[in-house]
Amino acid sequence: MTTIFAPIAAPTLPLRTHRDANADGGTAVSVVCTLRRWLWRVATAVSGGLTVTGRWRVSGGCVVVANHSSHADTAVLLAALPSSARPVFAAAADYWFDVPVRRFVATSLAGVLPVTRNGGGAYAGLLAAARPALRAGRCVVIYPEGTRSTNGQIAEFHSGAVRLAQECGVPLVPVAVTGTADVLPKNGRYRRAPMQVRIGEPVDPGRASASRLRAQVMALSGAESFSPPSLIAS
Repeated sequence: MTTIFAPIAAPTLPLRTHRDANADGGTAVSVVCTLRRWLWRVATAVSGGLTVTGRWRVSGGCVVVANHSSHADTAVLLAALPSSARPVFAAAADYWFDVPVRRFVATSLAGVLPVTRNGGGAYAGLLAAARPALRAGRCVVIYPEGTRSTNGQIAEFHSGAVRLAQECGVPLVPVAVTGTADVLPKNGRYRRAPMQVRIGEPVDPGRASASRLRAQVMALSGAESFSPPSLIAS
């Protein structure tokens, strides 16, 4: 399946997974997530266009693992993922919340989940921040490379996303993002270019590993694995 924005709706196929029946993000969270999605769909449409390939097959909490080469990755994922997933993005609190401008972007426009890196280690902070969101049935997005790529290569994945999914009993969803480094490269300038998000099949956390997820994301990012769309809207 291929979805192309200038904004059109992406269909979803629900597949029931683990969800805390007593947890509810509430109407306000759903409205905010819907508004964010439309905001970033418009932004990506005027920034070169966004093509989404694959179906979202999860209902309830899950961990999305995606490659990372640009701050624009978060924008295109907010545009591509269904608002019903209520996505939040795990990111370092000491970077995104240290100055007012970044704090505003993180809380109001991006839905960043602040991860505190303290004496307990990075994973302890991730678990503390992400577990309540997963119990509430939300999608937690993690960039397992840990930093933005500057050479177009997908670096080795850290194991935190897999451990989180295993401890919380939720599936993992591999996702490939391409074209964003052309729009907003690390330490570079903005320019218009087409972007793509390719959504993979949910993965049982009991059968997952960081290396396997990296291989799946790399396969999703390969153009030979997908039929090219007939049009990329801009």
